Amino acid sequence: MLEGKKIILGVCGSIAAYKSATLIRLMIKAGATVQVVMTPDATNFITPLTLSTLSKRPVLVAYFTPETGEWNNHVELGLWADLLVVAPVSANTLAKMAGGLSDNLLTAVYLSAKCPVYIAPAMDLDMWKHDATRQNIAQLQSFNNILIRPGSGELASGLYGEGRMAEPEEIVQFISDDVKSKLPLAGQNILVTAGPTHEAIDPVRFIGNHSSGKMGFAIADRFASMGADVTLVAGPTSEKSTYKHIRRVDITSAAEMLDACLRFYPESKACVMCAAVADYTPVNVAAQKIKKSDKELHIDLKKTVDILKTLGQQKENGQVLVGFALETNDEEKNAIEKLQKKNLDFIVLNSLNDIGAGFKTDTNKITIIDNKLQKTTFKLKDKEQVAVDICSKVAELINAKN
Repeated sequence: MLEGKKIILGVCGSIAAYKSATLIRLMIKAGATVQVVMTPDATNFITPLTLSTLSKRPVLVAYFTPETGEWNNHVELGLWADLLVVAPVSANTLAKMAGGLSDNLLTAVYLSAKCPVYIAPAMDLDMWKHDATRQNIAQLQSFNNILIRPGSGELASGLYGEGRMAEPEEIVQFISDDVKSKLPLAGQNILVTAGPTHEAIDPVRFIGNHSSGKMGFAIADRFASMGADVTLVAGPTSEKSTYKHIRRVDITSAAEMLDACLRFYPESKACVMCAAVADYTPVNVAAQKIKKSDKELHIDLKKTVDILKTLGQQKENGQVLVGFALETNDEEKNAIEKLQKKNLDFIVLNSLNDIGAGFKTDTNKITIIDNKLQKTTFKLKDKEQVAVDICSKVAELINAKN
């Protein structure tokens, strides 16, 4: 859940500062952008050069950088960040944060931050157990700062007990879980289909359509950003998901898409069938490439199984099922007929008569019609914004059915 997040990592004066190097690597591996802000004392434990090399961004220590004449604006930094993580946070910096002191860049950024703040303390046993530290922790938690508790083990003093900063892997997992838990679709399984299907004629030819998969992939990405556990069943396409944790299942034919949907639909709270599935497939597939001849070629076709109708028949109470209707004439009539016949919660209608809508475009123009025949028409938008509209409607229905 750190993918795409802008994180300020505050590093304070503590022997645990060496763990910050691993923490940066893990955050970047998770897809985050990391800006390190160090207290002056932290530079005695690990060099800014090390953390700058790992984060691929200049490390900030002071308000003003004399070498460049650059002013490090704490207000802009506080507004830039999606998350502020102070790890390690020393007893000294804990006290400053709790008391609202800002005698260095990091504490000034903290007071300017509009985002969630996570603190991972690191100090010796007696310092951690001191009433003043307990009071400061309680004060910071009353500000809605989030504590990542230290672990127990051998400490720098030689004592054994609580006070060790949580391990970098634990910190990343804690933050990811916390971020996800606050998202609107946290813990919900969502099934999305995207792209075309290819129905083989022979080993080198197929029947297909012009679907690029852009709309379906945008929907899958949007659901993932809302905290859902997304399964994306994708036909042949060059599109890629933004979110690495999306479970992608690649298929080729309508029969393979049916099998995948039947496998994952029962565990899904919602399904959005955005794929352009072939309505017909060849009766016989030639084992060898069909050679060109002077004669006409006739290919017998049979209907494919209607996946959306099949899922509509299996839909349980509480499940949300959404279909798409791409039409060229009698748009609303055909969409409503499909909505009702296939037991959908709503259908997304778009028309090839609308400029900028349909296959292979970066934009789309849709109308949502629900099962009460209430209609909402949207203007032409980027497909990412169209995905926001569709996914928001799905989330609304999931919440209504819970």
